Amino acid sequence: MDHNATTPIRPEVRDKLMPFFSELFGNPSSAHSFGQEVKVHLDEARTRIASVLGASQAEIVFMSGGTESDNAAIKGVAQALGEGHIVSTQIEHPAVMQSVSYLVKKGFEATYIKVGSGGVVDPDDIRKAMRPDTILVSVMHINNEVGTIQPIEEISAITREAGALLHTDAVQSFGKLPTNVDELGVDLLSVAGHKIYGPKGVGVLYIRKGTRIDPLIIGGAQEKRRRSGTENIAGVAGFGEAAILAEQEREKVHARFEKLRSKFVDGLEEIPDVIINGEEGKVFPSTVSASFSHIEGESLLLSLDMEGIAVSTGSACSSGTLEPSHVLVAMGMDPVLAQGTLRFSMGRGTTEEQVDRVLEVLPPIVERLRIMSPLGKTQVGS
Repeated sequence: MDHNATTPIRPEVRDKLMPFFSELFGNPSSAHSFGQEVKVHLDEARTRIASVLGASQAEIVFMSGGTESDNAAIKGVAQALGEGHIVSTQIEHPAVMQSVSYLVKKGFEATYIKVGSGGVVDPDDIRKAMRPDTILVSVMHINNEVGTIQPIEEISAITREAGALLHTDAVQSFGKLPTNVDELGVDLLSVAGHKIYGPKGVGVLYIRKGTRIDPLIIGGAQEKRRRSGTENIAGVAGFGEAAILAEQEREKVHARFEKLRSKFVDGLEEIPDVIINGEEGKVFPSTVSASFSHIEGESLLLSLDMEGIAVSTGSACSSGTLEPSHVLVAMGMDPVLAQGTLRFSMGRGTTEEQVDRVLEVLPPIVERLRIMSPLGKTQVGS
C-alpha cells in the first residue's frame, strides 16, 4: 500500500533489462557496431516515451530520475535567463521546493502559492502572482502525498498569456493520467521510471522545442549536450517498455482504482475520528491520505509494517524528518493531526483482498495506540 513511493519492476520490463547486463554492453556514443547496436535501444526508448507524451524525440532528455529532472528544469531555465521571478506552490515535491529556494539564495525572487483545505491550487492565485518579470511557474500534476490533481491546463493558459514558462512535476501522473504535453500546455515536464513499474535511477525531462535552458550536468555531448554522461541504457530501455505498457492499460487500471478506493474509504470512515484528505472528486483514486486523531503516524506505520503492510507517513523523499508534512500544513491542518496521517497508495496489483486485510488489521491497531497515546484526548471516539 505504498506504490507512490515506488513500484515493483514488472516481468516484461525485467526481461527488457537483462541483455544490457550481458551481451549488450556497448556505449551508445561509440561509433563501432557494439555501441550502435545499443544506440538502437536508446532511440527506441526515446521514441516510446515521446509517443506517450505527444512530443518529438528531440524534446526527450534522459535523466537519473524525477529529482534530477525537477532540478534540471528549474535551475536550467533560471541559469539560461539569468534573473527574474519564479512562481510555485506550497505543496510541491522537495525537489522543486528546494530548487526554488536555492535560486532565491542566488538572487531570484519567488512566490509560493497557498492552497485551500482540499489541497488544490486555484489558478486565479497563479494569475495574481504573475509579474512582468516572471520567468517560470512550476506546479505538480498529481500531489504525491494527498493525490490531488492540479489544474495544469488552466494554469498553462495563464502562463502562455504572461509569456512565462510552465514546468510540471508529472512523476505521479505519468502512466496514470493523460500527459500529452500539448494538451497540458507545458514547456517542461518531469517523469521517473520507478513509479510505473520500471527501474529506479532513470527519468526524463521533456523540454519543448525553443525553450531556453542551460544543462545542469556538463562534460560530454550526450543527450545533445543537454545532459552529459553515458546514458543508463538498461534503465532507459526498461523505462521505455514500462511507459508503453502503462499507457496501454491506463484506463482499465484507473477504473480498478476507483472501485478499490471507494471500498477502502468506506472502511476507513467506520473508524472513529478519521479524516480523509483531499478535495472529493479531485484526488487520483490510487491514493488515500487519512488522518487519525490522537495518534502518531509513525507508530501506526510501524505497527502495520509488523503485519506485513507497507504504508507511508508522507513523501518517501522526506520521510527522514520528524517535521509534519509541509503539504498537510499548507492545507491548513493542525500540525499535531498532520503527524497522525498515513498515505495509502495502491498499485496495479492491489486486490480487494488486500484492501480487506488492511481494514481488518487497522482498527484494533488504532484503538490500541490511542489508549497509549500522549497526543491529547485518550477517549476513543470522543
